[in-house]
Amino acid sequence: MLKIKKMTTFNELGVKQSILDGLKEIGFKEAFPIQVATIPTLFSGRDVVGQAHTGTGKTAAFSISMLQSITPKGGIQGLVIAPTRELAIQITDEITKLARHTGIKATTVYGGQGMGIQLDKLRNGSEIVVATPGRLIDHLKRGSIKLDKVAHLVLDEADTMLDMGFIEDIEFILDLTPKQKVMSLFSATMPPAILRLAENYLNNPKQFLLDADDLSCEGIEQAFLVIKDRDKLKHLIDFIEENKKGQTIVFCSTKHRTRDVARSLSRTNFNVVAIEGDMSQHRREKSMSQFRRGKADILVATDVAARGIDVPQVALIINYDLPNQELLYFHRIGRTARAGAKGRAITLVSYSSIGDWKIIQRQIKVEMTDLNEEMGIKINIPDPLKRDTDRRRMGYQRSSYGNRGRHASGSRHGSARDQYDRRNKKSDRRGDAGKKYYGLKSRW
Repeated sequence: MLKIKKMTTFNELGVKQSILDGLKEIGFKEAFPIQVATIPTLFSGRDVVGQAHTGTGKTAAFSISMLQSITPKGGIQGLVIAPTRELAIQITDEITKLARHTGIKATTVYGGQGMGIQLDKLRNGSEIVVATPGRLIDHLKRGSIKLDKVAHLVLDEADTMLDMGFIEDIEFILDLTPKQKVMSLFSATMPPAILRLAENYLNNPKQFLLDADDLSCEGIEQAFLVIKDRDKLKHLIDFIEENKKGQTIVFCSTKHRTRDVARSLSRTNFNVVAIEGDMSQHRREKSMSQFRRGKADILVATDVAARGIDVPQVALIINYDLPNQELLYFHRIGRTARAGAKGRAITLVSYSSIGDWKIIQRQIKVEMTDLNEEMGIKINIPDPLKRDTDRRRMGYQRSSYGNRGRHASGSRHGSARDQYDRRNKKSDRRGDAGKKYYGLKSRW
């Protein structure tokens, strides 16, 4: 694990003056540990594999290294591949700020934006392209982007690209780049497929594991509240109203939930925007722009915003729903406490999600605030055995004669257990296909 305590300036790292001028304008003087570690290595021409969590400064690390070696008006010499359009746009924005005094231009290409807009920008000349895999391949097939001069290539959030099924696209793109280049791969986790990719395409890379086993998200006060699902909105509003230090991001599990929560907050006169998968690219960009510029106080989002979105003013993260993967919890709450600031993350746990929450809790290595205890809210989960006993006492027993499976109340379908048994008998008769449909069909 990488541990760097001494503060180092970018000037001491050998960053050229035109980039230092850009760094000064955005208020950066001292480098973060991942920058201190990787920039000199990349300057020397050696490949890098970096494992670092969000908010550690890796975007600036590879951007500075790329800008250091690129010459203006020399064609496309730098390529950054990112999993999502939001992350690609953000990377381009950061490169543009750093490159303000270098004469180097960066262009973003991603699906959802008109091809004509991107073609115009490329014709005007760009030395760096930041792209999502699918749209980059579209440009490669058109011939509007050529990779024969690429000298510096970055794969950012490589594990997310793997999860999204981009691995074959990545390999197709890499095969079109020169063998002689500096390459860096950054990922929050290192699954076997990512390690194989690094082994096949990187040349003797130096590995930097920045707090790789620390999922505590330093600087974030973490808390949880176990409540009934129908009570979540009330507590959400209370927590948002208490947050006086900055903006809030609310994470929901589905696009429908995102819309409902955003509408409810809007009706409560909060200044809120939303991001979810069914929104047009224009609306998504508009929402993010409003939130970044401080025109909106609250962003309600699905996990599309959990990776790579950097808004320094975010002081509070609320997990309205639990994420479907443990690691996503840490990516979500990593949207606060950026660049050494402090932040707070509150997770609302419905009764049905307590088991999933315990799995996530086992990964957290700092003490969390139990808001049930602090606020005096008791957890009152109905006992299913007691509920069945009460139902039988009220007359919901199966009849021993007459219509089989009929409840005393007159229901002709029988108990949930009876229905489950009947479905499984049907699946036995219908073979594997029937079993798949009847036995595994979601009750939702």
